Amino acid sequence: MRATVRTGAVGAVLVAGGLLAGLLLTGGADDAEAGRAAPDGLPHTGIEVSPSRCGRGWQHPHPGLQVFDLHNTSDTAAEVYLKNPADGSVYGEVEGIGPGTTRRLRIRLGRGAYAFMCLPDDTHAVTGPTARITGGGPAGPAAAPVTEHDLIPAALAYQKWVGRGLDGLVGRTGRLRDALADGDRAAVEDAWLSAHLAYERLGAAYGAFGDADGKINGTTAGLPGGVRDPAFTGFHRIEYGLWHGRSTTSLRGPATALADAVKALRDDWTEARMEPADLGLRAHEILENTLQFELTGRTDYGSGSNLATARANLDGTRAVLARLRHLLVTRYPELPVLERKLDRAQDLLDGFRRDGRWTPLDRLDRRQRERTDAVLGDLVERLASVATLCDARRTV
Repeated sequence: MRATVRTGAVGAVLVAGGLLAGLLLTGGADDAEAGRAAPDGLPHTGIEVSPSRCGRGWQHPHPGLQVFDLHNTSDTAAEVYLKNPADGSVYGEVEGIGPGTTRRLRIRLGRGAYAFMCLPDDTHAVTGPTARITGGGPAGPAAAPVTEHDLIPAALAYQKWVGRGLDGLVGRTGRLRDALADGDRAAVEDAWLSAHLAYERLGAAYGAFGDADGKINGTTAGLPGGVRDPAFTGFHRIEYGLWHGRSTTSLRGPATALADAVKALRDDWTEARMEPADLGLRAHEILENTLQFELTGRTDYGSGSNLATARANLDGTRAVLARLRHLLVTRYPELPVLERKLDRAQDLLDGFRRDGRWTPLDRLDRRQRERTDAVLGDLVERLASVATLCDARRTV
């Protein structure tokens, strides 16, 4: 459970989940000029973005793949949706169009009615004139925008689920501390794994855990002293000691500190507030982080439990999706496929657990590694659709 640093150009077009199979949306640079012969060979149409003239310039609507050059003539940044004016569902969008700049919306259109909605910063949305296309095939799929209001019940339900998980985690870290006091190494290792996986299942909440996440599940990344750094604490500190021959007595202090940190987190959780707009993104990031950290072995401090962690992360992903499902069933036609792919990944990972023990990552053969990477990678791509569709959007 750890944050991913994400990069990207401001104002890039958000593909509505990749689910819009008939559409291809890309963000463009500021050199697009309506009316010029385009090097891409596609027809271009200049569209004005402003509170008073939103959507002006679309004089000859036609079907097929085309480019809209969205030029912001106002003095404030804006985002733009191309929507169905009847029900507000969105075909494509571009964010962060700065004053005086132009960005491109590349999209395939079919038969139907369309209108541009301009959403300037700090003012009301404006919908431009309706354009109708009578020829060509049917209009491509569109997704009803999800608002922050829509996401609040899902976030509250997930937050309650996390609270119950933290209650259980308090008990598990307490048993780990007690096992270390008893000195039974095999029991300690089992208690450590049980507690660590319980924490990893809470993956979408890390943003709300604040500094507690570092104390509980931090690694040596950025610590000058590495495994000997005083700031190296929590699960991985204990893991390193257990699987590098440290005495159980020497690990009692770190285990007590871990149990105390978990209890403090649990006690503070009722006052925490998750950002509803982040929930869809977290569903994607859990498995994105799994690929980056677990399936590369970067977080293995000796236990060889990365595949077990990946399996716990899969449970964490399902927990988020369960709270978002009512929003996705009408917006994401590929949801049944995603759910089947989750089942496939679960079966694959469960196959690495034999006689109660997980296969260490470095004992997988090449075929197993490639298949695991491919299955989880495919899920990450599909969950990017969930992140996009559940990105909170303005409607007014």
